[in-house]
Amino acid sequence: MTSYYLILGLIFVISMIVQNKLKSKFAHYSKVHLQNGLSGKEIAEKMLRDSGIHDVQVISVPGQLTDHYNPQNKTINLSEGVYMQRNAAAAAVAAHETGHAVQHATAYAMLTLRSKMVPMVNISSRLLQFVLMAGIVVLAMSGNKMVLLVGVILFAVTTAFAFVTLPVEYDASNRALAWLKSSGTLANKTEYDGAEDSLKWAARTYVVAALGSLAQLIYFASLLFGGRSSD
Repeated sequence: MTSYYLILGLIFVISMIVQNKLKSKFAHYSKVHLQNGLSGKEIAEKMLRDSGIHDVQVISVPGQLTDHYNPQNKTINLSEGVYMQRNAAAAAVAAHETGHAVQHATAYAMLTLRSKMVPMVNISSRLLQFVLMAGIVVLAMSGNKMVLLVGVILFAVTTAFAFVTLPVEYDASNRALAWLKSSGTLANKTEYDGAEDSLKWAARTYVVAALGSLAQLIYFASLLFGGRSSD
């Protein structure tokens, strides 16, 4: 298990670095105030109107960087630092989440696939740790690989979900930046560059999560095919 804990430690460190960088960028670009004076809420509503979407509501949710789009009740949920704020960081996040609403309205293929995977991922996530640990114990005691095989399959589902999420997030950011530019919502290069840099670092959190999941999957698969439970 030594290798596994080393992998976990490395993933944790990298994830913390990226998360801290994202928070730092968000704080920095929160000081770049928009010339048009629009809030995150108003930007999201404007992008929805421009996209011909009239059945999605923009609401506020507590927390920091808790922004998300909920396709089940068609709501764009903006955090307290985005909903009423009027800066480049808020504009980027609001437009990004609206990008997900546009994906939903246009039946973007990868978002549709991701949504279909959610029930299976929820089940896998609940069972994953127990099955993997049980599989390692059974493998060490008897050499039987069946329980660990089930665990690897469950982990593969969550890893696949993490990688399907990547194009969904990057596409939402691309839609956001394209609209922010074409609509003239961001008045100058400083505002646009701030929004672009904010979304770039947000996307990297998903890349780290996906690569971390893949690294762990490879480790457990090596136990399965190598028949070893430790170094």
